[in-house]
Amino acid sequence: MKQLLEGSAAIAEMVKLCRVQVVSAYPITPQTHIVEQLARTISGGELQAEYVNVESEFSAASVVLGASAAGARAYTATTSQGLLLMAEVLFNMAGLRLPVVLTCANRGVSAPITIWNDHQDAMTVRDSGWLQLFAADNQEAVDLHLLAFRLAETLRLPVMVCVDGFILTHAWEPVNLPSQAAVDAFLAPSAPIALLDPARPATLGALAEPDSYMEHRNRLFEAVEGSMQTMERLQQDFERQFGRRHGPTAGYRVDDADVAVVAMGSLNGTIEEAVDSLRDDGQRVGSLKVVSFRPFPAAELRRDLGTVRRVVVLEKAVSMGSGGILSAEIRNALYELPSRPMVKSHVVGLGGRDVTVRDVREMVLSTREDAPLFFGLRQPTAVEVS
Repeated sequence: MKQLLEGSAAIAEMVKLCRVQVVSAYPITPQTHIVEQLARTISGGELQAEYVNVESEFSAASVVLGASAAGARAYTATTSQGLLLMAEVLFNMAGLRLPVVLTCANRGVSAPITIWNDHQDAMTVRDSGWLQLFAADNQEAVDLHLLAFRLAETLRLPVMVCVDGFILTHAWEPVNLPSQAAVDAFLAPSAPIALLDPARPATLGALAEPDSYMEHRNRLFEAVEGSMQTMERLQQDFERQFGRRHGPTAGYRVDDADVAVVAMGSLNGTIEEAVDSLRDDGQRVGSLKVVSFRPFPAAELRRDLGTVRRVVVLEKAVSMGSGGILSAEIRNALYELPSRPMVKSHVVGLGGRDVTVRDVREMVLSTREDAPLFFGLRQPTAVEVS
């Protein structure tokens, strides 16, 4: 049923439909509305689950780790510094192969303090062993949460759904929410597994000496790298049942393009408008949305970008001392192509800086290979300099 909902409320409603059994989170902007609604839903008796109040994001992650290990369907949400405070536990959850689902309401990381959107938080923990899915709009955010629970419990890997803070979490959009029966049917093939049982005592996360630690990390690497096939199969199941597809990538007017603009998250809506504008001017431009950052869709990128001459990557994060993160991975994926298109990175939107259709046009039309990495920098004022 289609409803007009705030993004956070829509996500909370989908998490409720997935019948989570344990929720634990600590309030932090712009994630708070999600867990506020879940808390009201649980306290009002609409969802039979435990909401565990904690004193920090580290504690919230620890609670859902234990709950998942005991066989509960567990969920948490956070952002920015909260996600970084969870980092130690995120590595533990991935190493223990626990199917926790986490919503990251993406926000910049201090200092200086910002509450607005970019992707620096999720990119910081990209190597923790979590699958990472990025939503472009609130319908995709809702659908990806349902897919995340099925993925997590099928693969026994934790899944992070990344949703741009404020731009999506606080935006009101028409959202199609499935029925409880449809959600139950989609999740039926998967279920949490109890690793901790008083009747069968076991040790989780025991000490690994040098002769075994590498093998553990290799198995986790293979599980994440090999998850793409399962992800595509489940996305096909989702499309058959709900009529919507959310592949690891999604192209827009890219089939005959000379130039492709690549990005993750809500920026893709602006990019598609810019593509239409450039097409009206006779430019053969298309765009490609990356939904799955982990596992990284290297084969899909080679398929989708194999005929373009130039790739313009717009990214809301930067690796200090190195450059664009998404663009580096795209270059690596495209290196073996005979055409080997030029890949140009533009870091945009940090700390919530607006990115307009005009900005996208300017970045696409610029052919300077030595163009600055950071797009749209302004000159500091005298007060800021002093």
